Amino acid sequence: MATQSPPPLTVPSWIDGAEKTHETTFAVIAPSTSNVCWNAASASPADALLAVEAAAAALPAWKASKPMRRRAILLRAAALMEERADELSGYMSTEMGADAAFARHLVLELAIAMLRDCAARAPTVCGSVQAVETEGQSAMVWKEPYGVVLGIVPWNAPYVFGVRAAATAMATGNTTVLKASEMTPRCYWALGKILHDAGAPAGVVNIISSCPSDAPDLARAMVEHPAVKKINFTGSATVGRKVARLCSDNLKPVLLELGGKNSAIILPDADLEKAARACIVGGFANAGQICMSTDRLIIHADIAPEFLQVLKKSLAAAQAASPSLPLVASAASAARLGSVVADAQARGAHVFSGGPNPPGKAAHFAPTVLGGLSSDMDASREENFGPLMGYVTVTSEEEAVEVTNGSGYGLSASVFTRDLRKGFALAKKLECGAVHINSMTVQDEVALPFGGVNRSGWGRFNAAEGMEEFLVTKCVTWDD
Repeated sequence: MATQSPPPLTVPSWIDGAEKTHETTFAVIAPSTSNVCWNAASASPADALLAVEAAAAALPAWKASKPMRRRAILLRAAALMEERADELSGYMSTEMGADAAFARHLVLELAIAMLRDCAARAPTVCGSVQAVETEGQSAMVWKEPYGVVLGIVPWNAPYVFGVRAAATAMATGNTTVLKASEMTPRCYWALGKILHDAGAPAGVVNIISSCPSDAPDLARAMVEHPAVKKINFTGSATVGRKVARLCSDNLKPVLLELGGKNSAIILPDADLEKAARACIVGGFANAGQICMSTDRLIIHADIAPEFLQVLKKSLAAAQAASPSLPLVASAASAARLGSVVADAQARGAHVFSGGPNPPGKAAHFAPTVLGGLSSDMDASREENFGPLMGYVTVTSEEEAVEVTNGSGYGLSASVFTRDLRKGFALAKKLECGAVHINSMTVQDEVALPFGGVNRSGWGRFNAAEGMEEFLVTKCVTWDD
């Protein structure tokens, strides 16, 4: 008699220090097979409020905890993440199709470094003593946690985004609820288990996910709850606007890290081979699904023919080294990228490198470079978020700045030049949160504040500036 296969695993939520299932579930689709890899518990607004209330109940004790205790828990979590690296990278590869090396050596290593950095910074949170005008009076400035912080986190680097939201909140004495992406619920569940196993008290970190149709109701319920004092969101500018509007309606501060239309400017005195290599890695790492990915190459006309020859040669070498097509997050993502290419071609662009996908590769997309971009194309105006970039030529540095700033985004940019003074001068004119001179647009490390301007959001994660985002400043005066 034929045996039935076991039902798919259901990924639970973490609420008040325990795994919770809910009345409904949703399917998680593996992009490599287009099949269900597992199901996930789908939280309702009522479940979300239970998570908020658990975080609120845990707040007084956690706020009063000593920084050394918070540091010890975060350091233990980093060690556990290292021990479970193969398991964690496997979840990420299954859920979002990430290359195993990218998941293991870039995403996980950065997440571990963030845990250790937040741990190290926890004991450094301090206020100051100020001299005041009135004789016989003194003053201090305190730094205090907000309270319950809601983090809404995406799928494309789940351990990095989950760690920086949860660990920064924990290090500064806040408690938190993370609303995980529906595309990577098991990655976020695994992070919750690590923090639980590392000794985080019940309610300090709560992690829920839901089917996409319920996400707006969950966000509204949590933002409107009086215990939630601040929100951080990482994701698209489109959803970021909605989150910002909701926070504005409730007069609650929000930290937004949104997308980017990230340009690499190649000047006549650049090292062309170095620039080409950096643009290829910056554009195609993680199948281009990084907010800092290089979307546009802005090439000075004086060296455009030479640089394009170097670029084509470098692209051929990269393809020979890794001939398989990259996986994007879903078949829908691949279809969207195809429509971006079709729109550009209809408006006069041409395919410089890459091309149509072979049949039967629904969630794959060939790394593609478009030439002849113009401002009326989606490929020129909006974030591609896939292995797709384009190029334009300019005749001056001023035009390069105008094209870069004209997108309305402002996350990351690169400038390739052998003249460091020229690089600094251009960096001052570019409206973005980071400018990398002679390196790719993709750079995120714990020592450097990270975030954007304009349509790329406001506020900063990482470093001392990231810690400040999770702290309230309070002034206290007294008569001597």
